[in-house]
Amino acid sequence: MSAATHIVPAIDPDRQVIATQWQLMWWKFRDHRIAYVSLYVLGALYLATLFCEFLSPHDPNQRSALYRHAPPQAIHIIHDGSLRLPFVYPMVRHVDPETRRVTYQDATDRPLSIQLLTDGDTYEMWSLFRTQRHLFGIDDENGERLLLLGADRLGRDLLSRILYGSRISLTIGLVGVTLSLVLGVIIGGISGFYGGMIDAVVQRVIEVLRSFPTLPLWLSISAAIPATWSNVTVYFAMTVILSLIGWTGLARVVRGKFLALREEDYVAAAKVAGVRELTIIRRHLVPGFLSHLIVSVTLAIPGMILAETSLSFLRLGLRPPSISWGVLLQDAQSLTALQLYPWLMIPALFVIITVLAFNFIGDGLRDAADPYKI
Repeated sequence: MSAATHIVPAIDPDRQVIATQWQLMWWKFRDHRIAYVSLYVLGALYLATLFCEFLSPHDPNQRSALYRHAPPQAIHIIHDGSLRLPFVYPMVRHVDPETRRVTYQDATDRPLSIQLLTDGDTYEMWSLFRTQRHLFGIDDENGERLLLLGADRLGRDLLSRILYGSRISLTIGLVGVTLSLVLGVIIGGISGFYGGMIDAVVQRVIEVLRSFPTLPLWLSISAAIPATWSNVTVYFAMTVILSLIGWTGLARVVRGKFLALREEDYVAAAKVAGVRELTIIRRHLVPGFLSHLIVSVTLAIPGMILAETSLSFLRLGLRPPSISWGVLLQDAQSLTALQLYPWLMIPALFVIITVLAFNFIGDGLRDAADPYKI
């Protein structure tokens, strides 16, 4: 039995013989079950990012003194022994007259049904049109709120803020890695293809950049960013800074591949045929390790996400009123807050899921990059 038959037993061997490299990679990737499931998880997260206004039950900046640090509401389907559609009980706020501690209790005599496609807070969808339609919510004339993941210290819905925060936390990884990819491929490619003095200079620059201590560097950068900058400006500044620092590792990977591939016969034949050096790099060398490049990029994205989350958590990156997962975790910096309001750590769960999903996909792509390996 041939090695190709072992790749994907469910695929016709005749199809594998004539399959392209990308088809073989896809079939091998599907065999990696965790990576395949992680692909759908990431797809759902980015889809939620795209439609966060519609999916959020409330305005993420709407405050309510009546729901400060309100706990998550439980979803029920049985009321008074009868089965009914999913609903929640409204929360009643109580203040202890002696300790002044605030607690919340369910008003079990007044169930509130969770409705689909209900009207709620007004928002602008993709800055194109204004609407009040939300995917789900509750319709109550007394101003009750649906807090499935609880509320923060200002009474803002944590689920809505997590959905809005994903727009920055997830996209900063894609934008940052894209810039790092361009810099890494260009600089690393030039270093590996030409070698000599150019390679020596580029490698010394990379070593200098990688020798900077991370935390003092971020402290200085945070102090250099003017406090008067808008949230959008700070976001793009962080993206550019992360990219300018993160390209060095990818550049060394590209350099190593170029050093190995530039001695191949087809590269020498292209040089003898008079093909321009830029064309050789673009059409012969880069496609030769494109699959490895995809794996490297996939594994670099969670690093960018963790960098933004860590910096914002330490108040060195994005600041309120910007919404990101790192900004949301600022409320969970004290042990007292974690002990009394553990749901404030829920944004960290989304960070963990995202990073694990990217790592599993990168692991699956790494195995799929060599589809003929048994």
